[in-house]
Amino acid sequence: MSIEIRVPVLPESVADATIIKWHKKAGDPVQRDETLVDLETDKVVLEVPAPENGVLTEIVVAEGATVLSNALLGKINAGAVSAATAPQSPAKASSETKVASAKNNPDLHLSPAVRRAVAEGDINVQGIQGSGKDGRIVKEDLTKAPAAPMASGLRTEERVPMTRLRAKIAERLVEAQHNAAMLTTFNEINMQPVMDLRNRYKEQFEKTHGVKLGFMSFFTKAVVEALKKFPDVNASIDGQDIIYHGYYDVGIAVSTPRGLVVPIIRNAETLSLADIEKSIASSAAKAREGKLTVEEMTGGTFTITNGGVFGSLMATPIINPPQSGILGMHKIEDRPVAENGQVVIRPMMYVALSYDHRIIDGRESVGFLVAVKQFLEDPARMLLAL
Repeated sequence: MSIEIRVPVLPESVADATIIKWHKKAGDPVQRDETLVDLETDKVVLEVPAPENGVLTEIVVAEGATVLSNALLGKINAGAVSAATAPQSPAKASSETKVASAKNNPDLHLSPAVRRAVAEGDINVQGIQGSGKDGRIVKEDLTKAPAAPMASGLRTEERVPMTRLRAKIAERLVEAQHNAAMLTTFNEINMQPVMDLRNRYKEQFEKTHGVKLGFMSFFTKAVVEALKKFPDVNASIDGQDIIYHGYYDVGIAVSTPRGLVVPIIRNAETLSLADIEKSIASSAAKAREGKLTVEEMTGGTFTITNGGVFGSLMATPIINPPQSGILGMHKIEDRPVAENGQVVIRPMMYVALSYDHRIIDGRESVGFLVAVKQFLEDPARMLLAL
């Protein structure tokens, strides 16, 4: 029986997709749920699996082509598995067999993010021992691949097309620069109170909640409380209207091999520190594996980005349209500061708020950032809603 392979139904915000890789050739046997083809949209990579066991009889659309929702990609002849590739018994393969398969043909066990990193870095995965489940090669394993020797004096160049995600990032950044009256205000935060609180409870917190206590949950909580005080910063412009959001969907920027993505923490005002940490950890893992869905990155009323993890001391983040504000975190660094007439050393962090001046005035922008500073320098304020 012939079965059609079609593009999954794309969300309304995604117009089309690009075929970036076929994992099978016409005539190859396939197994149910085995990934046949990867599709890249402006936001995510979609894996299209085989619906049944059989043979891939036809590839209708080649790699590099742009396809619309529900477009025909290829056809499978269900049940027509050649004798050479048919399993010896109906039982599932053992874990040892899976590991051997991963070693012999590691490309079958690469996530979309790892496959792209392999292609862009021209990395030979043969011989790499995968550290993931069942011998699967993960991104960290790629650093073990031997570097290709480079002849002295060579001046090489390589031209590669932008990925759809990188092109979309470029488009949105230029849109923000052209359409918003963007300004940035700065402040600094003494991180000692948060660090003391974290050090005091981090072991008990992880034992109780099963997740590590980081700084991002404190910042998310502080941002939500500050947004309650300054609702303009949580609003957005739609034509000649201002939309005031009665909820707080906070985007957390995550760097991935494909580019920067911003998964959303929905209704952050209802979440505990543990809930926020779990959401961040789950979203970051899915982002790096290319598993985030469009819905998980759509929307958002405010964004937080942390350049400090890369060592940035100060920067001006760019608004994520149609939002009106974005908070930039930076590196924590010991610096001399004045306290009660004395010079002391404290772990300080510069923070930056970029905002759309069309909707947010200086008083609101500065007040918002001061509120974030106060909540973090005295975390009890968040509990007491002061």
